[in-house]
Amino acid sequence: MKPSIIGIAGGTASGKTTIANYLYESASKIGSVVLIKIDDYYLGKTKVPKNEDGKLNFDHPNAYDIELLSKHLNDLKQGLSIEKPTYDFVTSTRTNITEHVEPADVIIVEGIMVFAIQPIRDECDIKIFVETPDDIRFIRRLKRDMLDRGRSLESVVNQYLSSVRPMHESFVEPSKKYADIIIPDGGYNEVALDFLNTKVTQLLTKKK
Repeated sequence: MKPSIIGIAGGTASGKTTIANYLYESASKIGSVVLIKIDDYYLGKTKVPKNEDGKLNFDHPNAYDIELLSKHLNDLKQGLSIEKPTYDFVTSTRTNITEHVEPADVIIVEGIMVFAIQPIRDECDIKIFVETPDDIRFIRRLKRDMLDRGRSLESVVNQYLSSVRPMHESFVEPSKKYADIIIPDGGYNEVALDFLNTKVTQLLTKKK
């Protein structure tokens, strides 16, 4: 049987990663699961598109290496292993280190543009959109970028206003219409997490 691909999308800092990690960790106890974060497929600062003001736009669908990501998902579906790229958010570049990934029965694909990029969206058997209020998401992003990525307050705010927010309105929010399931409150929605865990368990059980 071919693997099932679960797409998890939503705005920046909405709780996508929390849900993806939860499903990966719980499902790994039952069967073979792979977690692909499309942020690892960023093209890097030398190739991403620019806004009208000339600033780099990391929040546009074309900021990702869509061709490579599509190929890797197809390879995994065909039972082939891949060498997944890794990305350094501090330097905004793809590293020279790759991660060897073996095929699995369930593939989880997580990222803000999973449903906004049609070739990736079309690969997903189950589509989950995580919905969290804008103010909560901004506060989470601000803390993350300053603490984990060494960004200044000014740079985070400027990027949010110049690209994150408009790209969310143009691409991420409209892609919600493709979702099979919409989860409010991200990783804090225990009922939704239990439901998803049950669904993934059923998928893995069928594939044994």
